[in-house]
Amino acid sequence: MTSRKPDEQLARNSRLRLVRARPLTTARRAVTDGRSRPAPRPPEGTPPPAELARQARAVLADAARIARWAAGDRDPGAGPLDAAAAERAAVALELTSDQVRAGWDRARLAGLVELHGTAVRPGWRLQAWDRDDSAVQRGWVALFDAWSLVHPAPEDVAASTVAEVVEAVPQVLSLLQLSAGPVLVPALLDLLRQRVAELHEERCEVPYGPQPAPVEPPVPEPPADDLLPPLLDWALEGLAAVGALTLGKGQATLTPLGNWAVWVKLEQICVAAQSPAGNIEQSAEHMLRGCARLTPGPARAEYRAWLAARTVGSAVTELLAVARGEDALLRGLAFEALRVVGAPAEAEVRAAATDSSLRPYALLWLAEYEGADPEDAAEVLTREESTWLWVDTAAAVADHGETELLVRHLDSAVQGNVPALLDEIRAVGHPRTVQVLVALAAAHPDPALAKAVRRAAFQVHTGGA
Repeated sequence: MTSRKPDEQLARNSRLRLVRARPLTTARRAVTDGRSRPAPRPPEGTPPPAELARQARAVLADAARIARWAAGDRDPGAGPLDAAAAERAAVALELTSDQVRAGWDRARLAGLVELHGTAVRPGWRLQAWDRDDSAVQRGWVALFDAWSLVHPAPEDVAASTVAEVVEAVPQVLSLLQLSAGPVLVPALLDLLRQRVAELHEERCEVPYGPQPAPVEPPVPEPPADDLLPPLLDWALEGLAAVGALTLGKGQATLTPLGNWAVWVKLEQICVAAQSPAGNIEQSAEHMLRGCARLTPGPARAEYRAWLAARTVGSAVTELLAVARGEDALLRGLAFEALRVVGAPAEAEVRAAATDSSLRPYALLWLAEYEGADPEDAAEVLTREESTWLWVDTAAAVADHGETELLVRHLDSAVQGNVPALLDEIRAVGHPRTVQVLVALAAAHPDPALAKAVRRAAFQVHTGGA
């Protein structure tokens, strides 16, 4: 007989000690690791990534200079660029005030500077600008997506008409990409007219019931078709302003950067459309389930394609609604999709941090968004939050993963031994604690550890200490 308490015996048993903890990011990926999918190859003649990044850096050269000046010259946490700061930047960088403001807007759109509430901070892409070609390419694609903000639309045109043209521009870009050379503007105009007509047909709404007579006869507006030629010119000029195409006499040609960007977006749409869930048209829940077995790269492509078909606000709201559900796997995947959204999701993610079930995920998201290395982001969590996240991830593995993954998940616990882990799991009160412990006890090959875990599950179930 021995006088040692059972927990002390368990703690001294070497078989119940945990190996050094892996980062929580490794645990987050435990369920979503799947077979890799071969990456599609870009069209023949596409420059290598290093050359595309060089071209992107050239387009954004002024934006990067202004972002670096802002990071070094301005007070930490200063707000958006005001007139006095713009004048200082113009003198320091030998640019005009208009060039400074244009470069500042591009820096914001490309993620070189980020707005956090009322404070502007250097973006993570600025820190990686000289060493990470993929960060440069993603920054340029963000600018490319915002071409209609870089080159404002004519003020005398209704916003709804402008929106229709912006929505139709992807078809124009597809024609340019498929042509692999110059395309005459009349051909682009014919396609634009066709696509706008399709949009009108898709959105046709017939009012029901008697309609009141108008108090005044409506002011006649020029037919939208008459506005399409100047709006096409505006769109082509805007795309040229961000380096996506070049304009010649009566024709337009995609640049290598523009050609590559259009191909990437077409590939994203094709990947999502070919997925088992039909992700583009599905709800956030069905989209995330369709991405559950993809590796991170293809999954991010699916997220981007799904997000591109929705307004940012509605997409973020839908993803957070899924995260609040009972499926822990979808909770983790929802925050992976929110990482793709980036800055526009910040306010809602901060609000979600007040929800105990979302708090660990939200804090990790915010830490990475503010520049923390993903492998170090877990340092922002308290021990209780880390333990809660460990149980939530274990629930995801138990529901969707393999037995071996659940056993390996023990390695990611922050505690040094099984008794300490079990004590803290009982303390955090995760609603899936019993199910997780029962599944772990059934899966683990070590009889002593399985017995200890099974006992803990019984104690939680019966309300014992």
